Amino acid sequence: MEKLIERERATRNPLVAAPALAVQFFLIPLAVVAVTVAVYFGFRSMLADARSPQDYLTEIRSGGMARQWPAAYELSQLMDDPKVRGDRDLAIALVKTFDEAKDGDPRVRKYLALAIGRLDPPLPAEAISVLVKSLDLPEKPWAPDVWSRINGWTAEMNEAHISTIWALGASRDAQVVPRLQPLYASPDAGVRKMVVYALGALPGDVQVVTLRTALQDAAADVRWNAAIALARKGREGAAPVLRQMLDRQYVEQTVKRDVRQDSDEDPVADVLISGLRAAAALKDESLKGAVTTLSEQDRSMKVRQAAIEALKLMDQHG
Repeated sequence: MEKLIERERATRNPLVAAPALAVQFFLIPLAVVAVTVAVYFGFRSMLADARSPQDYLTEIRSGGMARQWPAAYELSQLMDDPKVRGDRDLAIALVKTFDEAKDGDPRVRKYLALAIGRLDPPLPAEAISVLVKSLDLPEKPWAPDVWSRINGWTAEMNEAHISTIWALGASRDAQVVPRLQPLYASPDAGVRKMVVYALGALPGDVQVVTLRTALQDAAADVRWNAAIALARKGREGAAPVLRQMLDRQYVEQTVKRDVRQDSDEDPVADVLISGLRAAAALKDESLKGAVTTLSEQDRSMKVRQAAIEALKLMDQHG
């Protein structure tokens, strides 16, 4: 009888029962959730992998408004794949779809322009003319009654315009320079910034006058892009602006974005590093002191490393 009582007490011992309860009320439900999530993401990845660039183009052409721009975005993300970038048939279809989208959602044109700009050269023969023609689109699409109900419509139109300018700069076709230069007169600093960037990426020297003018722009980003572009072309006049880009205190006062703790993004460091690379390309000895200071004193290890590399290049040039 005593043995039965002892056995019963042992069975009811909470320390012994705890693992069983944990399995029953925690581990098993957790396992079910884990399996469910795995199955969901497995099916989602299978569906995503099954969609080809042509599938996205079809959805852009025939899908509803709520589906067109996400398809354009997904298509632009596929350009990370070298096989997609080098597909000549896709390139032709992409340019045609961009042209067909001129009267629709500007978000579609924005992402399609980004995709076109990432195609492997040479671009299809009609690509440049289609992109240039889109710069002349009216300020509003043909259906203002629809677009007036969409918040941020003006911003989306502007971003589509900027993406098109970027794509023209990425084309490496010097013939677009005369078409882009007048756009520097835009009152929008974002447009001017991208125009200067595109002009700097394009070959030739015709745009040097515009780039030097941009060194005096009211917007710091525009001045910085102009200085970097001139430095890469080995042209004089960029040193004073580059010196500002190498001054951490000045950059911190100018760049109003904070460093995010959950990411590696540091906009101040990005400006400093861009200035360092441009200084190395310019081969200007007057910038060497600022570069040396950053290599020895800057609190960012990324900036210090970039400064050390810039000094090596400047010493080689010297």
